[in-house]
Amino acid sequence: MKQMRRWPLAVAVGLMLSACGGGGDGDQAPRASYGKLVSFGDSLSDVGSYATTGLVAATGGGKFTVNGGSDSRIWVQRLAAQLGVDTPCAYRTGLESSGSLAGFAQTVTTHTGCHAYAQGGARVTHPVGPGHKLLGDAMGATTVPLVTQVADHLSQSGDRFAADDLVTVLGGANDLFIQLATFSATVGAGGNATVAATTAVTAMATAATELATLVKDQILAKGAQRVVVVEVPDVSQTPMAVGQGSSAQALILNMVTTFNTTLRTALGSSDRLLVVDAFAVNQDQLAHPDQYQLSNVSDTACNLSVVSSSLVCSPATLNTGDTSRYLFADAVHPTPYGHSLLAQLVAIRMAQRGWL
Repeated sequence: MKQMRRWPLAVAVGLMLSACGGGGDGDQAPRASYGKLVSFGDSLSDVGSYATTGLVAATGGGKFTVNGGSDSRIWVQRLAAQLGVDTPCAYRTGLESSGSLAGFAQTVTTHTGCHAYAQGGARVTHPVGPGHKLLGDAMGATTVPLVTQVADHLSQSGDRFAADDLVTVLGGANDLFIQLATFSATVGAGGNATVAATTAVTAMATAATELATLVKDQILAKGAQRVVVVEVPDVSQTPMAVGQGSSAQALILNMVTTFNTTLRTALGSSDRLLVVDAFAVNQDQLAHPDQYQLSNVSDTACNLSVVSSSLVCSPATLNTGDTSRYLFADAVHPTPYGHSLLAQLVAIRMAQRGWL
């Protein structure tokens, strides 16, 4: 089993699912049955919160990946298909765009019966994340934090999770982006870099503790029987981080590892909780791309001289050549193939636990 991550993940998934359903030790764990997938998080799990009928739709966008291709599903959509449950739909949609981006605006609306709460820009508890109008961003993303996302679900589900829910949680990266921006602004204004870096890392530990508390007190304690918490991937090796130089990369790596380590420790162990080692596997993908059938782990598939974000990236705005096996769509977000790798990783870990 220790060598599994050295195989292409599609092969590993097939082996794990065969073990769970086709004889051997895997048969000792009962196959789980699910009614729906409930997802909380940020842009990595956002199925279309900002897929407005205005300019986002006109550009073929709506998710933070390469949109509109033959298969542009993100990882939670792929996982739902594997579970045999309904395709997740966004609970809250709309943008509060203004100025030069006013054409993206659409009234913010909630959708009863939809259980995909993740939003691009969402932080763990703070309501103002990257893209929010209060930061002066004309896009006007609503960036509803994870703590409110969970409260929204509880308000429409009788304050309980169903016994057959699969709950996924992935957050923390936007807290990192905000702390990184604060660090840069502080140092740029003449502040002490060491003190600013310590403040940023400490803030990430706080965010991780807050997320762990949210999972334990508002998800597990409210009846969820199977909860998947995915670590933050290695943001320090994204095109965004690489472009800022080695010092910034070192700080970002420290923030990510602090967040993930604190989160794991604060969560503790539970037979109803699965923490997925996305950080370690992401590092392995970057170090051994051929093992994951990745053709490029350093450049972006989207042409960022044409579009600023994968939210509005489509086949028409890709860089030339075959980008189908690139890891990155834009400077931080994965391509559909990258999402397929994450979905497969989660499926492997669920199968190992006997949840799939």
